[in-house]
Amino acid sequence: MSKLVKQMQMDALKKTFGDTRDLVLLSISGVAATAENQMRLQFRKKNIRLHTVKNSLAARVFKDMGINGLDEHLKGPITVAWGSSSIADLTKAVDDWAKKEKKVQPRIAVADGTVVSFEAAKKFPTRAQAIGEILGLLLGPARQVIGQLTGAGGMLAGQVKTIADRPAESPPAAPAS
Repeated sequence: MSKLVKQMQMDALKKTFGDTRDLVLLSISGVAATAENQMRLQFRKKNIRLHTVKNSLAARVFKDMGINGLDEHLKGPITVAWGSSSIADLTKAVDDWAKKEKKVQPRIAVADGTVVSFEAAKKFPTRAQAIGEILGLLLGPARQVIGQLTGAGGMLAGQVKTIADRPAESPPAAPAS
C-alpha cells in the first residue's frame, strides 16, 4: 500500500474517531454475520459505533490522538467500539454482548485517553453517578453543619415553647389579717 493511500486511510480513521477519549478494543472474529449485524443494530440504538480497523494504521492514529500503550493489544482482527455517554455504559454494553455471544472477546478499554483493563473499566461509575458522588461529598459537610444548627435551635425553641405553654402561676395570696 502506498504512503498516500495509508495517509488517506489514517485521515479517514482520525475523522471517524474524532475527539473520542473512551473506547473498547474487542475481537469479533468468528461471530456469525447475523449476530454481528444484530450487535451493531443494538449498539447503534445506544449511540455506540463499531469499526474494524487495520492494526498498524490504528496504532498510528491512536498515537496521534494521544492514546499510548495499545500496541501490544493490536494483534489479530480488532474492532473498536466507542460513542456511549461514558466508559461505564460502553463496557456494560460490550460485556452484555460478550455474555450472549461467546466469540465476542473484549480486549482492553481506554478511559479518557488512558489504557485500562476491561474489567477495571466495567467498575467505573457512569458520568451521572460520578457527578452524584461528587455533589454528595461537597454537600455532606454543609448538611452536617445545618443539621447541627437546626438541632440546637430546635431544642432551644422547644424549651421556650414549654415555658410559654406553662400555666401562669397565680401570685401568692395576701396574708389574712
